[in-house]
Amino acid sequence: MPLLEVIQTRQVSASIRLTDSTATQVDQYAAFIHASADDVVEQALAYVFLKDRDFQDFLKTPQAKQASSTLRIRRAPANDAAEPPAKKPVSPASSPAQPAAFVAGSKA
Repeated sequence: MPLLEVIQTRQVSASIRLTDSTATQVDQYAAFIHASADDVVEQALAYVFLKDRDFQDFLKTPQAKQASSTLRIRRAPANDAAEPPAKKPVSPASSPAQPAAFVAGSKA
């Protein structure tokens, strides 16, 4: 019997907008736990979804299945089984006054 069990998950890349302060805290938390920013966002959302009892009740309703998608998902080519996590783009021309853009991988 193997000592480790590797569970393959399908990941997608999605683009979300965060305020500068939230993006900074995601990066700081990632450094704090020695993980990627993608992992911080993924695990934080999974935690909130699991702990919110009203949301868990909502998921059991027909309305949950009819919710429209507002997340901007970038589709990978069909031949890519798993896309490596995207890194936060860094541009010297970006203005610090604008909200930070963050690319997060999410498990489906």
